Amino acid sequence: MVPGIHPGQGPYRRVSMNRARSLSRPERQRPRQGMIRSPSQQQNTQKKPDIPEEKVEVLTSWWAWLAFLMTCCIPNWFLRSCLKKQNPMVQQAWREKLSLVYIIALLCGTLAFITYGLNKTLCPVAGGNTPYSQVVNGTRIPVYSENVRVFGQIYPMEIMQTFFASKNLNLSNDYVNTDISGIFNGDINNDCARFDTAPNMNTLGNCRLISPYGGGLSYQDFSCMSYRDLLAYYKPSGSTIGFHWEDLNKDSLSGKGLVLVGDSVLNLTKYLNGGLLYYGPDVDRVVRNNLATDLSYALMYSANGKNARKCMVARYKVGIMETETGGCIADSMIMTVMLVVIVSMIVIRYSMALLFQWFIARRLVKPGGRSNWLAWRSIKGGNDDPANHIPGPYNNYGPMNLQNSATSLGLGGARSDIVTTELYTIMLVTCYSEGEEGLGITMDSLAETNYSKKHKIFFVIADGMITGAGEKRSTPDIVVGMMDLDPTMTNPKPASYLAIADGEKQLNMAKVYAGHYKGVPCVTIVKCGTEEESDAPKAGNRGKRDSQLILMSFFQRVLFNDRLSELDYEIFWKMTWLMKGVTPDKFELVLMVDADTKVLPDALTFMVAAMANDITIMGLCGETRIANKRTSWVTAIQVFEYYISHHYAKAFESLFGIVTCLPGCFSMYRIKSPKNGAWVPILANPDIILEYNQNVVTTLHEKNLLLLGEDRFLTTLMLRTFPRRQMMFVPQARCKTVVPDEFSVLLSQRRRWINSTIHNLMELVLVSDLCGIACLSMQFSVFIDLIGTLVLPAAIVMTIYLIVDSAISPTPQWQSLALLIAILGLPAVLIAITTFKFIYVMWMCVYLLALPIWNFVLPLYSFWHFDDFSWGATRVVVGEKKGDGHGDAEGKFDPTRLVMKKWEDWETERTGQKFNKKMQLKTPLDSPAAFDGKNIVTPSTASFGTIFNDRKMFNSSPAPSVSIPGPQ
Repeated sequence: MVPGIHPGQGPYRRVSMNRARSLSRPERQRPRQGMIRSPSQQQNTQKKPDIPEEKVEVLTSWWAWLAFLMTCCIPNWFLRSCLKKQNPMVQQAWREKLSLVYIIALLCGTLAFITYGLNKTLCPVAGGNTPYSQVVNGTRIPVYSENVRVFGQIYPMEIMQTFFASKNLNLSNDYVNTDISGIFNGDINNDCARFDTAPNMNTLGNCRLISPYGGGLSYQDFSCMSYRDLLAYYKPSGSTIGFHWEDLNKDSLSGKGLVLVGDSVLNLTKYLNGGLLYYGPDVDRVVRNNLATDLSYALMYSANGKNARKCMVARYKVGIMETETGGCIADSMIMTVMLVVIVSMIVIRYSMALLFQWFIARRLVKPGGRSNWLAWRSIKGGNDDPANHIPGPYNNYGPMNLQNSATSLGLGGARSDIVTTELYTIMLVTCYSEGEEGLGITMDSLAETNYSKKHKIFFVIADGMITGAGEKRSTPDIVVGMMDLDPTMTNPKPASYLAIADGEKQLNMAKVYAGHYKGVPCVTIVKCGTEEESDAPKAGNRGKRDSQLILMSFFQRVLFNDRLSELDYEIFWKMTWLMKGVTPDKFELVLMVDADTKVLPDALTFMVAAMANDITIMGLCGETRIANKRTSWVTAIQVFEYYISHHYAKAFESLFGIVTCLPGCFSMYRIKSPKNGAWVPILANPDIILEYNQNVVTTLHEKNLLLLGEDRFLTTLMLRTFPRRQMMFVPQARCKTVVPDEFSVLLSQRRRWINSTIHNLMELVLVSDLCGIACLSMQFSVFIDLIGTLVLPAAIVMTIYLIVDSAISPTPQWQSLALLIAILGLPAVLIAITTFKFIYVMWMCVYLLALPIWNFVLPLYSFWHFDDFSWGATRVVVGEKKGDGHGDAEGKFDPTRLVMKKWEDWETERTGQKFNKKMQLKTPLDSPAAFDGKNIVTPSTASFGTIFNDRKMFNSSPAPSVSIPGPQ
């Protein structure tokens, strides 16, 4: 018996921990509900009797009811008969899609109204106002008109001639373009009655018109014609004389007698020349002291001013002042505030992106990482800080020695000038239908990275027995054929595991091949399917998310000492065998790479360096560039889009430490993180795996998250679970990938990306404890990104309208044009400042020409296909039919066929030994016979319990001290 261990307690159990005391709890601010799993789903996980499909309840949430009410005019029989949607869940998904389209259309309409309609509503164009003057050659002169004016209203000459003829007067053409108000009595409300008390003090005076060419015109005995009769005879259509402030000019002959009372312009020349004080001396003094100005307030403070004001308007009005109304002022304020907000956001985003590029990015990968104010979200020290990371007995290779760096590089060691703390890293390559050339490029680039071969291992997962279009061999055959297999590993037996599917497909089988690829340890998992699906065209296929969860669930079970599936155990002992005794729990990082990506030699080292320097970084990505940029116009328009999404969007988000999307083609995650001498499960966190491990996905929202954008959803889950940790962009780490070169393939790819982006942003915008406060927070930035994505079609339509309108209009909207030029031109400035590669300016011009495709065609197509959850033409497989899915429910899952055992039970079964307290883990340091399961060889390495001494989880119960003799 091992000293210090009580009966019934094995050396493996002594380091187990309670799930409720995992490190994920202390880092959380408050309990969080599941993102897509309802509480009832989380609690009721027991097996329930199957519900017939026709009885499935679809209206289970407020959103489902809202979608049904918004589309209630479309009956179910129409969906079944005309649209061929028989399944109730499919019908509900279509209704939810249509509801989302309604909301997007409403948002686009709102944007259009704010941009163009709000101005016309709050500040309508004056109804036919005719300017009194205009600027010609820099001089303001009166505007000539063929008609006549009466108290500021324009009357057609023919109408007035007919009216005068009815009064036995001849209004000749000599009076064209003159003001004939002097022959009318405009006081129709008797406002001047109090001032017309004496015959010689009548404010009317002599009602006579003076012709510009000599002579005059008057009514009977110089009496005035009734203005009321004129209004009854003809009511003007609203054309009013509008004056400008410059028309009130003391130095001009026509402007020195003009004053403003309220919004009415008065011509007081007749009053001034008459010399009679109709309104009293006080009013007369006020008038003469305020000529060519606003007389309104001055009249209010004189004795008779208030009464004289109405009379003067009735006698001397000649037009109105063109002034801004309250609505116009409000519209101007709203548009100015919007302009300031938009410009500020653009400037702040670009400034923060430049700040990251200039000051932070280069320090991420240098030993010691960031410091001072640049490390405002980081913890002092990295993986090499003893306070954070207590090295275990497994690391026999240690940090690289500077004196031996050249030799180490030749043997596959890491670049010591970049990273001195070597972390064990998984290189996960998920493949589906890729050919030998693409797989070879990816595997070669990863094998040739200058990171230590002793600290990295390939983890290749072939998603089913798939043969890509144009390929002669299946993808698993290609991958296995590229490996240097150990003779004892050439024909492994299928191992069972629980897959992400519904029905009987939840049980899947996979083979684990162990060997090397160009000297790098390599584990290849081939999902081959059960015996029942062996003849199916896509046997074993369960999707990329299932491939990721094989790795994530494996590390969760290893770190928490859970029961292992048959596949988990196969991976465990073969990884340990390949790594010469280094057990899987020692791995801290996983690099996820797609099988069509070429990784540059320094990329892995830079990414590990950033992780080692800052333990708060839980995920990061490098820059993805396009390998086939000149293949077609479709690839050409994507070059700058890839560039700006990294050096602008991700650089800005990195300053907050919250990159909202780590691309699946080239990203690194932290499996576990050191903290105070213990470990925090990050990617292997049970909360993350619980949300990510959804085998039954029914609603439209869930399917867009889990079936189309699993990579982005994984990022969202990690940010939600660990909002105080960081997601970063490391521009020094680069890769190249092959992008779609046909428009149909690009359309299919972007449909998935756009729809998954929208639904992920919907989830992320609800996370309230992201970095920042109010408008200076990532939550606000995510909200702006969400709204901006939804209104892209309206934005590009209004942009084109603005350009066309400005080209043909005599008065272009210079303010809007300046904003547009700033938005489109700032990327060129960013290129010039950051990369100095002006070829990207040319790629930017190509991208701008394709803006209607990016902002109109692709979003509209994506919005209308919210309920399309297929991968489309991105990955083509021989014999695959449209609509085939890898998670469709078929048959019933038999849980008895899934075997789960503790590690010691699996070890006993494989080796033929009965596990006891002295059981030791066999490693390749022993003879190869120790691994054939037949021979019993005494190992020369430390026992299994000793190897796991450093696996302590943060906040877990301390393990009792155990003294186990080491190897002799």
